[in-house]
Amino acid sequence: MKLLHTADWHLGKTLKGAPLIDDQKFILDQIFDIIDREKIDALLIAGDVYDRAVPPIDAVDLLNDTLNRLAEKNLPTLIIAGNHDSATRLNFGSKLFESRNIHIAAKSDEPAHIVLRDAFGEIYFTLLPFAEPDALAATIEQLNIPRGRNVAVAHAFLTGGIESESERKFVGGSANVDAKIFSDFDYVALGHLHRPQKISAENIRYAGSPLKYSFDEANHQKSVTIVELDAQGFVDAKKIPLTPRRDVRIVTGTFAELLRQSRTESYVQIILTDDAYIYDTELLRDAFPNFLEVKRKNHLQSYDDEPAQSFRREDGISEQFAKFFESVTNEPLTDEERTTFENFLRELERAEREA
Repeated sequence: MKLLHTADWHLGKTLKGAPLIDDQKFILDQIFDIIDREKIDALLIAGDVYDRAVPPIDAVDLLNDTLNRLAEKNLPTLIIAGNHDSATRLNFGSKLFESRNIHIAAKSDEPAHIVLRDAFGEIYFTLLPFAEPDALAATIEQLNIPRGRNVAVAHAFLTGGIESESERKFVGGSANVDAKIFSDFDYVALGHLHRPQKISAENIRYAGSPLKYSFDEANHQKSVTIVELDAQGFVDAKKIPLTPRRDVRIVTGTFAELLRQSRTESYVQIILTDDAYIYDTELLRDAFPNFLEVKRKNHLQSYDDEPAQSFRREDGISEQFAKFFESVTNEPLTDEERTTFENFLRELERAEREA
């Protein structure tokens, strides 16, 4: 059986305020081309289908169109919810889609079990929607995994994974899952981390996001993962590169140097090396019509965010709140206050996913 593993579509996402819905339509068309060219037998989508729990209308329309295209192909499609998805919204219409060979598992306490067949017999798929690390480990421990070939689809942060800026940070820093809990599976199709990568073994993999969703992903080669199973189980996994409608790039130079650059349609972060402050950065749009951010190398701050401050997205919400609290009160958060905030945030995120 030949599987296409993808994840982290984040439909409805923006990059520095720029809507990416047309880029997402473009890349999904490529994925359909790969499905046809590679003669894929089943599609695995490992969570974060939407970018947020209440997605914009154009994102809902795009997913609806995509699922209808898959239904017309009668391609077995297995989808789980990620930490960005609302279980209720993603699960809407799942019974109807099930009759068209599209299986959606959205509730964290309800793993789904799907059986597909190839020339060698049955393959058992376990769909594991996003859950807190302890809950995920407990769920897997309680599974009655049948003898034969088994595939897991999960959305989690496995120990040893390489993060990107655009991923939503888990609360409290204890969100890692040990890859050993998946030892009984022939292949583990993971979502959450946006860089395609394997974790501890060839058969435990993140497909990564299909598009670059932050400037620290500028050097990523985005792809989908093609997995082959034979009578014994996992055979091979290979990455098929994806080509975006517009690339995401970082360009560095003096203001005068960049004015002479050839025009590019890429989404660009500009880092100016000039010592003097540049006031009319809009002049750069002749060469970079889609530039989204301008920073100074010596300060590494946005021209929109003067003066520089210490709040960084990669810190996560908990650390950002701690810095904000200290900047307002001139006192650091106590351990008790931090724990209270993190518990509150966990409950808020859980309520959002279940909304």
